[in-house]
Amino acid sequence: MSTDDRRLHALDDDQRRERNPAREAHDALETALFEIKRVIVGQEAMLERVIVALLAGGHVLLEGVPGLAKTLTVKTVSDVLGGSFKRLQFTPDLVPADLVGTRIYRADTGGFDTELGPVFCNFLLADEINRAPAKVQSALLEVMQERQVTIGHESHRVPAPFLVMATQNPIESEGTYALPEAQVDRFMFKLVVDYPDTRDEVAVVERSLDTHAPVREVLSPEALAQHQRAAAQSYVDRRVMEYAVALTTATREPGEHGWVEFGASPRGSINLIHAARALALLRARDYVLPVDVRDLARDVLRHRIVLTYEALASGVDADRVLDDVLRRTPMPRIELAHESQRERAAR
Repeated sequence: MSTDDRRLHALDDDQRRERNPAREAHDALETALFEIKRVIVGQEAMLERVIVALLAGGHVLLEGVPGLAKTLTVKTVSDVLGGSFKRLQFTPDLVPADLVGTRIYRADTGGFDTELGPVFCNFLLADEINRAPAKVQSALLEVMQERQVTIGHESHRVPAPFLVMATQNPIESEGTYALPEAQVDRFMFKLVVDYPDTRDEVAVVERSLDTHAPVREVLSPEALAQHQRAAAQSYVDRRVMEYAVALTTATREPGEHGWVEFGASPRGSINLIHAARALALLRARDYVLPVDVRDLARDVLRHRIVLTYEALASGVDADRVLDDVLRRTPMPRIELAHESQRERAAR
């Protein structure tokens, strides 16, 4: 090997050593978010949480009135990430086979063929999920938790990545079925989507005049899987985990006014940390800070709290309870978390 070759080889080694997966993931995901925002105006928090859920392998429950671009968001995300998209309109007459598929008898062969349902996709929009009866909701529960569907005696895996984005309308109660707590607990986030401000709504109307605004595929499912592995390697200090557990356990306390009947389960603590690792990666860090946990606390915990009748009668919601929890629970100061991570890697 010549001197020039050795010099070039050394430069390549330096570049490999300086490679930062967190920075690479941040740049790629920021590019994907920019492409999504070419279609979706405003709703920055919702878009960020959808990307975080994808990185952490979670699902999202959206609550908002019709017309806030919930369907368009999932469709645009699937186009930008190159995945398959399916939309299910939940109705009271839906049966589980309409979701997961069924076995069909073939008279010409004398056997049964398995027809897979629409849940076999990368991005599933479960529109107005609270309109489906309990059997349908339980069928969706398996695929959300186990990433598989059992038909007959066989189990079929859904493709990866797999994101369920369910919506429910808060202004209608006729013909709806309350989601079981076990299923609500499977959602990583519950996002409350509000009306856009005046400036954003004007931009929405303006963009509706141009119906030819295709988006580009800027991130493949394989690249997303690579970033998911990078998020799973983000360093989490023990004090950050203790802070997440402290927030979750604080929701189990009745509090000053006795508004809470049941608090969040340990799945709340787990989802807080997993989501915080993904958010840290989205913020170009390979370590988690307490502020990441705090920023996600409302979205991760609001649907895991069961309020008392007195709280509901007084118009108290879960967000008000969580405001008290965040105020009562001190946030630890971890200023050298990244240095601790490097020292840990060196050992």
